[in-house]
Amino acid sequence: MAERDYVLGTHDAELERLGLQHRLWRSRVLDAWRRARLGPGQTVLDVGAGPGYAALDLAEIVGRSGRVVALERSRRFLDALEARARARGLAQLEARELDVVSGDFGVLAADAAWCRWVLCFVSDPRAVLQRIGAALKPGGVAVFHEYLDYRAWALSPPCAPHQRFVDQVIASWRAEGGEPDIGRWLCRDLIAAGFRIESTRLHVEFVEPADPFWTWPIAYVEVGSARFVELGLMTAREAVELVAAVRAAEARPETRMLTPPVLEVIARRG
Repeated sequence: MAERDYVLGTHDAELERLGLQHRLWRSRVLDAWRRARLGPGQTVLDVGAGPGYAALDLAEIVGRSGRVVALERSRRFLDALEARARARGLAQLEARELDVVSGDFGVLAADAAWCRWVLCFVSDPRAVLQRIGAALKPGGVAVFHEYLDYRAWALSPPCAPHQRFVDQVIASWRAEGGEPDIGRWLCRDLIAAGFRIESTRLHVEFVEPADPFWTWPIAYVEVGSARFVELGLMTAREAVELVAAVRAAEARPETRMLTPPVLEVIARRG
């Protein structure tokens, strides 16, 4: 798989950004898994695992008697995951190179599945939901985190370069067949795929620059703008102006940020 297949690539800067993202979201993720009753001895799928930060946590939760199958199409991401799993002695974690839209998961009667910021990027999210449902046992649970209204991501007071960047991000995803606001249709599509909605929550913050959560979207600005220049989606001047404008806003005491709203859904296979 070519690195270009991912809008933000699979290079070192993106690996670091994804690690930061997982650390900041980890407490919310662990809480969702707890409420979905993930536990020791279970078989859990990580659908679109990336470099596997969540998969490593899942492997700790299911323990030696359990099994985690991480499904990911990027060989570079999987290499990073497998190296970390070996270093931590997590033999219960299996990584599979697979396109989750078209590939056979190769797992039947799994207890649970985890899927974060995957459906918003794929060309056929309904196919992914159908594959997740087919891999779960009756009563098996799936936990999702997906964007609900990406354009809501904003600085306050408004920052024009940042607003343009948000529009560029949305356009880039849709140009590749994705849908950044897939959360708006997620419950409908889950029910159509044979799931019962058990829980929904919305995660959104209005934060000041001193808040650790501020760094989650700002890292995306820095890595994303550099990547967009590589892909010809932004000029180098636009990228420099964007980062400078965001950093200037960050230095002002009145600045706040509304983070991109993320919908959490816990659903069980009927």
